Amino acid sequence: MLRAGVLRVSSTGNAMREANANLRPTRPEDLPPVLKLLEDAGLPVAGVEEWFDRFIVAEHDGRVVGVAGLEVHGTDGLLRSVAVADDWRGRGLGGALTDRVLEHCTHDGLSAVYLLTQTAETFFPRHGFVRIERDAASDAVKQSVEFRELCPSSSVAMVHQLSGGK
Repeated sequence: MLRAGVLRVSSTGNAMREANANLRPTRPEDLPPVLKLLEDAGLPVAGVEEWFDRFIVAEHDGRVVGVAGLEVHGTDGLLRSVAVADDWRGRGLGGALTDRVLEHCTHDGLSAVYLLTQTAETFFPRHGFVRIERDAASDAVKQSVEFRELCPSSSVAMVHQLSGGK
């Protein structure tokens, strides 16, 4: 079960400012702004609706400013759709969303979480992901639409091994 919570994030720059972003499970009315956020980030939207109950959003003043999703394939997860609105980048929100999804994966007893990326290969190692050959992903995850169709073969595959998997 996805849990809600408030995250205090800050931006750097000339003036330090802080804002609260509420990390929470998605609601049906979040789908249009999530799809827009993903499209703006150049991420695929196919399959999002199917797994939407496994997505979390970051909300500030009623606006969706970040999103991260999870697909579950057997005992493994596929992290996808981590995106943050342009005006919220650089405040740690993407990392907070990633960490929250990983917490849920651990709580749910998954063995590993995989991802594919074309633009964030240096971001995800900070959250325990290591680069792997695409063929090294679990067979169940390789059957996902994201692996089979959505992400080009040039995408970098990564895995985060979880302790206490099923």
